Amino acid sequence: MKIENKILPNEEQLKGFTDEPEKGPIKMLNLVKLKDKAEYQDGRESDISGLEAYTIYGKEVVEHLNKVGAKLIFSGVVDRLMIGEADDMWDLVAIAEYPNRKAMLEMIMDPDYSETAKHREAAIEGQLNIEVL
Repeated sequence: MKIENKILPNEEQLKGFTDEPEKGPIKMLNLVKLKDKAEYQDGRESDISGLEAYTIYGKEVVEHLNKVGAKLIFSGVVDRLMIGEADDMWDLVAIAEYPNRKAMLEMIMDPDYSETAKHREAAIEGQLNIEVL
């Protein structure tokens, strides 16, 4: 099984939002791999950890979720692997529920969300987002 964490969806994955945009509700399972130290793309100096930057993102994203009728269902720190084997584990898990695909796309395309997402991008090495019906 090939697993590759990414920061942004590829073109085909992004197109998936427009396939059946009213399909929902959907839940998005986020498996997050953090950087040790946050690295902001705009070049700002930062002495905070990836976890601290992601915590800022997590607090701010709740408002963006609410704007599109979505909500955070669960988030937590990964402690250990209970079943199976993996060379490397994710650091955080979160589940958000959106009324439909269109709502999630609306959120991530919002310029205000883009400002919040800078903390996410600074914080993570990559992640898997898994859509669950």
